[in-house]
Amino acid sequence: MKRILFFAAAFLLPLAAFAQQAIFFSEGVSSPQINPDRSVTFRIHAPKAVKVEVTGDCIASDSGGWGRAELAEGKDGVWSLTTGPLEPELYSYAFVVDGLQMLDPSNVFLMRDVRSLMNIFIIPGGRGDLYNVCPGPHGTVSKVWYDSPALGMQRRMTVYTPAGYEDSGSRRYPVLYLLHGMGGDEDAWVTLGRAAQILDNLIAGGRAEPMIVVMPNGNAGLPSAPGEGPEGLYQPMTRPMKTMEGSYEAAFMDIVKYVDSHYRTVKKKSGRAIAGLSMGGFHSFHISKQYENTFDYVGLFSAAVRNPEQGTGGVYSDFDAKMARQFENGLKLYYIAIGKDDFLYEENVKLRSYLDEHGYPYEYVESDGGHIWRNWRVYLTDFAERLFR
Repeated sequence: MKRILFFAAAFLLPLAAFAQQAIFFSEGVSSPQINPDRSVTFRIHAPKAVKVEVTGDCIASDSGGWGRAELAEGKDGVWSLTTGPLEPELYSYAFVVDGLQMLDPSNVFLMRDVRSLMNIFIIPGGRGDLYNVCPGPHGTVSKVWYDSPALGMQRRMTVYTPAGYEDSGSRRYPVLYLLHGMGGDEDAWVTLGRAAQILDNLIAGGRAEPMIVVMPNGNAGLPSAPGEGPEGLYQPMTRPMKTMEGSYEAAFMDIVKYVDSHYRTVKKKSGRAIAGLSMGGFHSFHISKQYENTFDYVGLFSAAVRNPEQGTGGVYSDFDAKMARQFENGLKLYYIAIGKDDFLYEENVKLRSYLDEHGYPYEYVESDGGHIWRNWRVYLTDFAERLFR
């Protein structure tokens, strides 16, 4: 018996050493380094590289999206670049080494956007503090599975409940249904959008009412984010099946019914808001008029609204009549926001012209930049501050 134990211990020792070896690795170069003047220094050890660049929304670009800049090679094969001072914000970036895009090996903080991984960092102060975890009370983020009879499957969504929800007795809370864009899923708003941090900080600062935020998966042909459901570890798709052909809109009340039956919600129009970015704006646009007496607040962030006349079947039919009923029922806020350089800008111009022609009231926000998360985080902040007052 002692001999067996000896061999077992001898066998396990190398495994233990292997499991612990990461703590002995060198920390390597410092990157990204946020400097006192809010400039940022990027570094990467690439002694055999010929050309090294950094690409990201922290680099100026004429299109309002990701720019690109070259790093200079220094001693010991370490390449570096220092930006000018940056505004407080969350930024994303990657390196390009001899034409190959790669992550910063010195930065463990990542986000996934569809099939792309990118590093992130936050410049503190101002808006940047909204995206950080700050001192104060914090809400709870849950991954919730629900039955969707209309789609014939179980599906997953992310639900944020505000600080104190669990201990608030019989108190009921309003609900914001927050929808993602094409290629996204139920993880997008809490990772790329920093929705939980934004809501925590707004609520703690008295800038927003405590609310539940429901972030469903908008791809009606899939139950969940890639790798989180029975389909296994499939590769993310930019446009999965059943995204903008009516299935999601037709099944949306399955989500509302589940939330109202499982959470302490305000079960009336004045206690519900719906908003989304890009494809999620398309969904919010059509869902809000399809169920014209369900939401008092509608937010369209860089929305793919297309011509109001598009679509003739299902949830897209009787467009004018549904829009008329929606506004006749009364809305507390119909909010449209888009960047000046967004490729969907003209679609939103057409929507605003349609609303103006029919005398339908709305609020319009136009920002700099294009079809980017930096704008959508700002729009969420602005929209959330206006809700349920």
